[in-house]
Amino acid sequence: MESDTSPGEEPAVKKPPTTTDRLRAVTAKPARHVLDAYSGEHGVYGIVLVTALIAVGWEDDTDLEVLLFVVGTVFVFWLAHIYAAVVASRATETPLVLRTALVRGIRHTYGMLVAMLIPASLLLLAVLDVVEEYTAYYLALGSGIVLLAAIGYANAARNRSPWPWRIAGVLATTGLGMLVIVLSIIVH
Repeated sequence: MESDTSPGEEPAVKKPPTTTDRLRAVTAKPARHVLDAYSGEHGVYGIVLVTALIAVGWEDDTDLEVLLFVVGTVFVFWLAHIYAAVVASRATETPLVLRTALVRGIRHTYGMLVAMLIPASLLLLAVLDVVEEYTAYYLALGSGIVLLAAIGYANAARNRSPWPWRIAGVLATTGLGMLVIVLSIIVH
C-alpha cells in the first residue's frame, strides 16, 4: 500500500471546511441540494402539506387567495418547525448557542419552503392569467404527486436499487403520500 507521505514525514492533518469551502460545495452541485431538500423529511412533509392545502382551498377561493393561503400557511409552519428546533436544542446537557441553533433549524427545515416552489409557481400562472384557474389547480395538485413519485425513484436510484425496486419505490412513495394527503384533507 502506497502512502501520500515520505518516510519520516507527518501525514497532513485534515482541516475542517471553511465557509468558502461550504459555499463551493453548495454551488458546485445545486441539483443535488435541491434533490436533498425535496427528499428530506421536511421537503416530503412540505409537499404533502402544500398539496393538501391546495385541495382544501381550491373550490371556494380565487386563485390568488389559494396562492396566498398556501404560501402563508407553509411559511408559518416553517417558522414553527424552526422554533421547535431552537427550543429542543436548549433542552440538552450542552445547549447550543442561540444563533447556531437557529441556523441549524433553518438548514434542517428549508425543504418545506423548497417544496412549495413548483406548486406555488403553477398557481401563480393562473393569477397572472397565463392559464385557466382550474388548469393551474390541477397542475399544482398533480405536481405534488409527481414530486412524490420522483422522490421515490430518486431515493431508490441513490441506493442503487435494481429497476423493479425503483418502480416499487415510486409506487410506495406515491401511494402512501396520496393516503397522507387525503387524510390531511379530511381533517381540514
